[in-house]
Amino acid sequence: MVLAELGTQISGALRKLNQTTVIDEEALDACIKEICNALLLADVQVNEVLRIRKDIKTQVNAYSDASGVNKRKLIQQVVVSELTNLLDPDKPPYKLVKGKVNVVMFVGLQGSGKTTTCTKYAHYYKRKGWKTALVCADTFRAGAFDQLKQNATKTKIPFYGSYDETDPVKIARDGVDHFRNSNYEVIIVDTSGRHKQEEGLFDEMKQVAANVSPNEIIFVMDSSIGQACADQARAFKETVDVGSVIITKLDGHAKGGGAISAVAATESPIVFIGTGEHF
Repeated sequence: MVLAELGTQISGALRKLNQTTVIDEEALDACIKEICNALLLADVQVNEVLRIRKDIKTQVNAYSDASGVNKRKLIQQVVVSELTNLLDPDKPPYKLVKGKVNVVMFVGLQGSGKTTTCTKYAHYYKRKGWKTALVCADTFRAGAFDQLKQNATKTKIPFYGSYDETDPVKIARDGVDHFRNSNYEVIIVDTSGRHKQEEGLFDEMKQVAANVSPNEIIFVMDSSIGQACADQARAFKETVDVGSVIITKLDGHAKGGGAISAVAATESPIVFIGTGEHF
């Protein structure tokens, strides 16, 4: 996983700092430059990297003049703190309530692995003893219902969808009502993939959310799309109340920096990472 390589490069930069005899402005700049280069190579958005660079320098310079401060340790603490803040939005994800109906709506770009992720999510909680169900509200992509139906059948999870109905809002509402009346604990709504340029599909997503009143909205992101992810993630966050992020395809050659950008853009925590298509 390339995110592990990012960690190795950052650790290397801090190790070099430890080996430097004199910690002056030049040593600080060299350390920050190496960390920022590693973030950029990992596809973290440029604006986020520039912000981190500025914040690290500001904090180090603010505290380094105080008496008795170990500048080497101060730099390390500030770097770790900034990188932690980037991945930790200080917002806990929604916690499913056992014995009650929890509606979870999945949103994301086309081809992000959303339908497969919905099934994985349902199967994960089913194995933990929850009563889970799937609703296919994706009427845009040909074969979406067939894929969800096949996945649900394979994992023995009840599902709802329609070959005839073309209104995703109606399907989502009817599906959620159907499973709610049967006292299912986790009802997962799979929606059409879309991107921010498709205003009609974004309006549709807003309508689906308004009609099913989800307890949690999860943004599914393909880790391979890199820096473009931040703008897309922000557009989703501005349209619906994204509460968590799931990063998919991290078993491939993706650099993974888009995952960091997605967390920063949505101000939402990563709850799962996806590898492969197995359940």
